Amino acid sequence: MATRNVAVIVGSLRKDSYNRKLAQALARLAAPGLAFQFLEIGDLPPYNQDLDSAFPAPATRLKDQIRAADAVLFVTPEYNRALPGVLKNAIDWASRPYGRSAFAGKPAAIAGASVGAVGTAVAQQQLRAILGYLDMPTLGQPEVFIHFKEGLVAEDGTITNEGTQKFLQSFVDKFTAWIEKISPAQN
Repeated sequence: MATRNVAVIVGSLRKDSYNRKLAQALARLAAPGLAFQFLEIGDLPPYNQDLDSAFPAPATRLKDQIRAADAVLFVTPEYNRALPGVLKNAIDWASRPYGRSAFAGKPAAIAGASVGAVGTAVAQQQLRAILGYLDMPTLGQPEVFIHFKEGLVAEDGTITNEGTQKFLQSFVDKFTAWIEKISPAQN
């Protein structure tokens, strides 16, 4: 399989983010044919439609990175039963101006981790609705709502719980197959 580039957008800016740790663990589980690129979203200004004709450099960089990717992996926390503002802001920048979205047609997958019992289910459902509108075919199963506990991810990025590791491996494998199904590699 040709190398496929996956843009990873983590919806948290926190240095020790559970979701960044989850995203890094997913990248470690990927087959050699997948290359994960973590995209920076913390330097984006708040979206302002008045800037559609003169995009700020961070927004242009983000759109270019997404356009260059074969697929997008979103890994998000949930704040107050909603999608984090920083993630929505990044999506707004990369999908604007209207009709010039960097996301259209790109295969996507969603995962999330939380210390709460509900995980990130509500944020993920909101994100699925947005991605549907943006014409991003999104992997339906398995849904990844990880109840994050301290020590679940070791310092080296490996998953310490065997059951969770197997589940996440199946997610990565299905995402890989999804990318090939939606956007077959050109040989």
